[in-house]
Amino acid sequence: MVPLKSSKQATSNVTGEFKVGQRYQVATPEQTSNTQPSTSIELPDAPIETLNDTQLPVRELPSNIEESAAQLQWQAVKVRSGDSLAKIFKRNGLNATTTHKVITAQGEGSKSLKKLGVDDIIRIGKDEQGSLVSLEYPLSKNETLYVNLQNQQYHAYKESKSVEVREAIAHGVIKSNFWHAAASAGLNDGQIISLANVFGWDIDFALDIRAGDSFNVIYENQYIEGDFIGTGNIVAAEFINQGESFHAIRFTDGEYYSADGRSMRKAFLRAPVSFKYISSNFKPKRFHPVQKRWKAHRGTDYAAKTGTPVVAAGNGRVTDATYNKYNGNYVFIQHGNGIVTKYLHFSKRAVKKGQRVKQGQVIGYVGSTGLAAGPHLHYEFLLNGVHRNPRTVKLPDAKPLNQKYKQAFEVISKQRLAELTGSRRILLSMQPSAE
Repeated sequence: MVPLKSSKQATSNVTGEFKVGQRYQVATPEQTSNTQPSTSIELPDAPIETLNDTQLPVRELPSNIEESAAQLQWQAVKVRSGDSLAKIFKRNGLNATTTHKVITAQGEGSKSLKKLGVDDIIRIGKDEQGSLVSLEYPLSKNETLYVNLQNQQYHAYKESKSVEVREAIAHGVIKSNFWHAAASAGLNDGQIISLANVFGWDIDFALDIRAGDSFNVIYENQYIEGDFIGTGNIVAAEFINQGESFHAIRFTDGEYYSADGRSMRKAFLRAPVSFKYISSNFKPKRFHPVQKRWKAHRGTDYAAKTGTPVVAAGNGRVTDATYNKYNGNYVFIQHGNGIVTKYLHFSKRAVKKGQRVKQGQVIGYVGSTGLAAGPHLHYEFLLNGVHRNPRTVKLPDAKPLNQKYKQAFEVISKQRLAELTGSRRILLSMQPSAE
């Protein structure tokens, strides 16, 4: 078969060129028949353009080995707990020298093989002598590391597949609880947590949620070559809580802002732990379950499973991280503007005294050490040495959107608000009885 230059060339009647619809007989080197073609064939005089190949270049196999990829002996190996590349190679008949050569391969990415993920799959291709010729290691859903033997030297490189992003919408009305409504609307666990985090500085999802509250979300779905690989970011969301509307728009800096450009992120988290319920509120007088006497409760107790991560409510420096018989394992953090936060009864601390921490950084894990009737976090918030209710104290706003990006944000904000309004109307008309 000979590629034609173009559709115009194919329909041309110029002598010496092929004609569409005309059959031709061409002798090939393997043809043994003595039959001669009835028509004299001449190749077109005009040059033939090379067809454009939009696919990724084919990976080069070793130039000193004749086998093609299909002729190699391939095996897929699952990474076990505690595995290293050396252990995997040893189990599969490859020596330490090969391990060193692969780890130090020329090119990009071979160092990724020094830290393997449990249950990851490594494909190993060997020649007939059992020598490693090719290795494939998926680094993510869209990126793969390849290591190939070329002229007795291993070469490494990465290939990435483009990710297609499509936006989807979800709408829910709360009847019993937020989590159930969000799950019924089609959001996964990660998206539900993200949605709560976006509005978590304005809405207490443990106590503020009411039946009839609703939410509307625009989020990303990700595809590779048409196959769904997972969800991306929430790009815009609306939450109506007790009749008050809150909007969040994701900007190009990855942060969320209200429709008028105020940061959704406050300087402190309302609750520094994912909790089941509040077992004891901030109150001037409470009967202590362990000491069996009335005393002030100057914090909020969040009941949660032992081992649940606790994060820093804001940026600051750890002023104390130790143990005593009353607080158990505890951490105190000094923040700016005379603010101190305290975290008590950890099963285990994750920071040390003097260490600087960022908002959202894990500082310990829920436990029941010290005077605690059960696993929970006791959380205190002090302003200029005075205890304040962590749930009701006014939290300062984070830095607003930079003025030089205000105009660009306004364009995105208007577009997203229109999309939220439109999607809400569509979903409400399609699912009038959905939760």
